[in-house]
Amino acid sequence: MSIQNEKDLQGILKAGKFVAKVREILKRMAKPGISTLELDLIAKEEFELSGAVSAPKHDYKFPGYTCISTNLEAAHGIPKPDRILKSGDLVNIDVSAKLDGYYADTGISFIVDGAHNDLSKLCDVAMESTMCGVKQAYTGNYLRNIGKAIHNTARENGFTVIKNLAGHGTGKKLHEEPQVLVYEDKKDFRILNNGLVLAIESFISTGSQFAYETNDGWTLVAGEKFGNQSYVAQCEHTVIVSNGKPIIATL
Repeated sequence: MSIQNEKDLQGILKAGKFVAKVREILKRMAKPGISTLELDLIAKEEFELSGAVSAPKHDYKFPGYTCISTNLEAAHGIPKPDRILKSGDLVNIDVSAKLDGYYADTGISFIVDGAHNDLSKLCDVAMESTMCGVKQAYTGNYLRNIGKAIHNTARENGFTVIKNLAGHGTGKKLHEEPQVLVYEDKKDFRILNNGLVLAIESFISTGSQFAYETNDGWTLVAGEKFGNQSYVAQCEHTVIVSNGKPIIATL
């Protein structure tokens, strides 16, 4: 969607503030010994207290209020009672919600317990890549420059991107046009218009460039089905394109 009036602006900002709050609560609670289902039920309470609706559950019948992926799961991980977190695990928490008719979407990858290991840099680069992409979200710029910035940042740090996962428009639905690639499509000459609402996200990989769906019908894993799998970190913000500095609704 594109912001048409003050009501739209405040609606996106309110939804963005809410999903960012839930993201940070779950990140803070993601300690060794807790299950991903327990984290999801914490999110459920926040949704109910705020009158918000889980976007993946509402729109796609996803079996959870949030997507929580661990270690070699790249995205869309299903919260489970037997998925117990331990120190050093790579975790991605993706929170999207509908609140008062407006959608916002955010996500973050991190290492449990704040442990520093070989995957810490991957998480840092995912965040850096997304923020470099966000800086390109200004009126009149090419849409493709967002993906170019994300991909360049990944390559400069020795990583690649998952090319069949992407960001998207959002606002009145969880997923809207345009698709926001994590690399540059030089044939795409679309221009960003003022007020356009985008979910800009990076999918930074330790090697693989594509992800596939596992047998549960939801969880995505990067690499080949028979080995050579890669770790993936993601960072996502809901952003409003503006004439000057982009407005990040989910900081």
